[in-house]
Amino acid sequence: MDTKRRSNLGAGLVLILIGVAFLLAQLSPDWYEWIDPVDNWPMIIVGVGLLLLIMGLLSGVPAMAVPACIVGGVGGLLYWQNITNNYASWSYAWALIPGFVGVGVILSGLLGAGIKQSLREGLNLIKISLLMVAIFGSIFGARDFQEPVWPVLLISVGVLYLLQSIFRWT
Repeated sequence: MDTKRRSNLGAGLVLILIGVAFLLAQLSPDWYEWIDPVDNWPMIIVGVGLLLLIMGLLSGVPAMAVPACIVGGVGGLLYWQNITNNYASWSYAWALIPGFVGVGVILSGLLGAGIKQSLREGLNLIKISLLMVAIFGSIFGARDFQEPVWPVLLISVGVLYLLQSIFRWT
C-alpha cells in the first residue's frame, strides 16, 4: 500500500474514532462522565496513544507501537498523578519513559518481524527504566518509597534478569 493510501486510511480512522466518541458522549452521558476532560483529562492522552497504535496496525507499520506506548504510558502516568494528586512524583517518574519505549519495542516485534531482537532490546530498556525509577525514587521520592514500591522494583528487575538467563532471550 502506498504512502498516500496509508495516510488517508489513518486519517479516516482517526476521524471515525473521534466521531464515535462524540456520538457515545451524546447517546450515553454516563460514558462521557468517565472521560470528562475536566477531571480525567489524561484519558485523552491515553486515547491518543491508542489511536496511534490502531493507525500503525491498520497502515501496516508495527513500529508505531513505540510512540503509541510512550504517549499511552505518559497518559496513564498522568492519570495516576491526577487521581492521587502526586505531581511531585515527576522527579523520578520520568524514568518510566524508557520502559514505555521498551514495551513498544516488544509490541512492535510481536506485530512485525524480529521478535527475538525486539524482546531483548525491549527487556533491556524496561530493566534500565525500573532501575532508574528505583534510584531516583529513593533519592527524590522518599515518601513514596517507604511503601513496598522499592522492594517490588528490585524484585521485578531481578526476575527479568533471571528469566533472561534461563530462557536465553539474548
